[in-house]
Amino acid sequence: MSTLRSRFANQSDPVRDDRLEEMTGFGANPGNLIARTYRPESLAEGAPLVVVLHGCTQSAGSYNRGAGWTSAADENGFALLFPEQQRANNPNLCFNWFAPTDTKRGSGEAASISQMVQTFCERHALDPARVFITGLSAGGAMTAAMLASYPELFAGGAVIGGLPVGTASTVPEAFERMRGQAAFRPGQLAELIRSASTHQGDWPTLSVWHGSSDATVDASNAAALVEQWRGLHGVEAAPTTTDRIGNHLRRAWSNRDGIEVIEEYVIPGMGHGTPIHAVAANQGEEVGPYMLDVGISSTRRLIAFWKLDGERPSVRKAASPNVTQTRELAAMAPVRRPSRPQSRQPVASSKVQDVIEKALRTAGLMK
Repeated sequence: MSTLRSRFANQSDPVRDDRLEEMTGFGANPGNLIARTYRPESLAEGAPLVVVLHGCTQSAGSYNRGAGWTSAADENGFALLFPEQQRANNPNLCFNWFAPTDTKRGSGEAASISQMVQTFCERHALDPARVFITGLSAGGAMTAAMLASYPELFAGGAVIGGLPVGTASTVPEAFERMRGQAAFRPGQLAELIRSASTHQGDWPTLSVWHGSSDATVDASNAAALVEQWRGLHGVEAAPTTTDRIGNHLRRAWSNRDGIEVIEEYVIPGMGHGTPIHAVAANQGEEVGPYMLDVGISSTRRLIAFWKLDGERPSVRKAASPNVTQTRELAAMAPVRRPSRPQSRQPVASSKVQDVIEKALRTAGLMK
């Protein structure tokens, strides 16, 4: 544990960003997460919201510094919410993306994030029909879990270097999925999403980003994500469009109305991390651990895909206000962690840490 902490000390402990403010009083917070927020000056009423989930060994501040989300928010007029993990919950600051107690609707970290979203929107009169979520690695896998467990909250999401929803519930399964070891019958992946909530409305759109040389989360997980959401949206197996953006391949799938509901970027030669374009003028992006300058900005591309760059989309259908809440209430477990513990020490031999350290060794990031 000491080796891991010393190796990543400059990346995650603690990179704070003075532009991010902490939001408190957003609910029971059963996942014991921290909520950090950003609102540009003179933010218009009814502005969109983007939720950003950092990766392992990162903080909200370090991820924002690399991906440049606050600069993009200033330019395009939307608010930001950064749920932040604590070492008391996970020694390597990973969101617990495979733990049922943290990904199930009404439980753990998923419930905390949903409480943050709803509270932030209500307090600042943000547009509940234009809420989007993105994340890297464990944050990407948690993004997928949020889209499945709380689809009514989000118009779209983006998974960067992440994994499909519901494909792992134990530590061995998580490691197998990270290596790309999986076998699912036709339609099973989409059913994992449908079974996560009682949602009957429109499903969020999905953007998938992955490096072809990712040694931490195998790139086959990107294809599995596309397959999972393709079945959910009912689009054909063949992409509607295939484009080249420089050296980067983009494929997109459109629904019957001609709306792109899924897109996928394969970044050739890129390892595990978020694609940025740090050399471009005024991007506000910065090279760092897991922030990889590959000549394309995932942040700016997502803003365009979500039409947050000036083109207001048609209003997404709101979830029915009569959705049965019985399941959510029954699933709401007692708070399993004390609020914001300061003295609790992480357990060096935790199974979660073992998985992450093994993955980092595989990626050559730890000895």
